[in-house]
Amino acid sequence: MLRCQNCQTTFTGDFCPACGQRNIDLARPIRVLIGEVLRETFELDGRAALTVKTLFRHPGRLTYEFLAGRRRTYTPPLRLYLAVSISFFVLVAWLARSGILLEPGQDPSFDAAVQAGFLSDDLPRLMFILLPMFALLMKLVYRSRLYFDHLIFSIHLHSAAYAVLALMLPLEDVANRHLALMILQLVLLGYFLTYFLLAVRRVYQSNWLAVLYKSAIVLFGYMMIVSAVIENTSTFRIIAD
Repeated sequence: MLRCQNCQTTFTGDFCPACGQRNIDLARPIRVLIGEVLRETFELDGRAALTVKTLFRHPGRLTYEFLAGRRRTYTPPLRLYLAVSISFFVLVAWLARSGILLEPGQDPSFDAAVQAGFLSDDLPRLMFILLPMFALLMKLVYRSRLYFDHLIFSIHLHSAAYAVLALMLPLEDVANRHLALMILQLVLLGYFLTYFLLAVRRVYQSNWLAVLYKSAIVLFGYMMIVSAVIENTSTFRIIAD
């Protein structure tokens, strides 16, 4: 018999009959977890490799091509987002349960489990809800474009962001002790910021001055919203637990 980590109901099978949460054993190698999620949830076709290559080598091109009507060549935006985001959140939940993401002074026996629960259950839903919020911020600075255009851009940008974060977060525990790893994190951060600017430039066809100040407004505003949502939600979860 298994015990649901969400509602504590005992059951057999893959899904809790009371709340519907799937039983996922995180005490396995991360490559096994991610591979299982991808195999069971998505039908990745031959377009996946080209889509991933284009996503990282040509910032903004996936959005530009999709909005131009050239959609057959690439994986649909929502399927791409789901594949990348689920893999990412499985990774960060595993990192959290391993204690890699804990701050100094936190209790590994309690805080790691709470953090892993938040990252695997709450944060994926929150970030999916915040996708339209980012699109709305883009709409505020590029009002002539349709909201749908901004939403597709938001999906592609978040997919790239999760992939970059998946490279940065495993280094979190050791970066403070190794200068080379800290520099690598900074390089990855610089890559993403540059990626963001290039993607905005390609999709919205703005001059560089407009790209710089509009991107700064959107990024600052979105980071404030995300920080506030995560802070309030995680605090509520700790109190509830």
